[in-house]
Amino acid sequence: MKPQDIIAGKSSLWIFGYGSLVWKPDFNFKGSKVGYIKGYKRRFWHGDNFHRGDDSMPGRVVTLIEEDDACTWGVAFEVTGSQVEESLKYLNVREAVRGGYLTEAVDFFPKGKNQSPVQALVYIATADNPMYMGPASTEEIAAQIAVCKGKSGFNIEYLLRLAEFMRLSCPEVEDNHLFSIEAATLIFFTAS
Repeated sequence: MKPQDIIAGKSSLWIFGYGSLVWKPDFNFKGSKVGYIKGYKRRFWHGDNFHRGDDSMPGRVVTLIEEDDACTWGVAFEVTGSQVEESLKYLNVREAVRGGYLTEAVDFFPKGKNQSPVQALVYIATADNPMYMGPASTEEIAAQIAVCKGKSGFNIEYLLRLAEFMRLSCPEVEDNHLFSIEAATLIFFTAS
């Protein structure tokens, strides 16, 4: 699905972030809300040879994998007016061109009582993407994250900032995949 199809006739748009967007959106927005989407789980199954790795040592970043009873927590950013076109232009380069992510429309459920869901745009890397790395053991993913670096910085920074976001913004949510990789990476990182 193309972003233009999702925003046709709308003056505002919600964009859901579940990886680096939660702590580094790098675009102007009207407001943001912490919350979740249903039907997806976050996994460190996507390779990155630009932001968090390079061609010889791609880093690992998150993507979403469909799973009916799963939910993924993150942040939705509301963009309005000229921010819609500006943010989509920026994210097209950041997520689609450099990251190989596709766009989908999802229902976003804001945290808190009496919050209605809103439709949001989300970027997802699928198994069709050449940078898609797929599943690996916690230890293999941790070893890769501990040593990779790209133009935006160390891969471990990406991991630690995402884990920090979850602890501060969603302390009641247990993301076993994320936290087990964080623990294994810190062990690997301090041992080397």
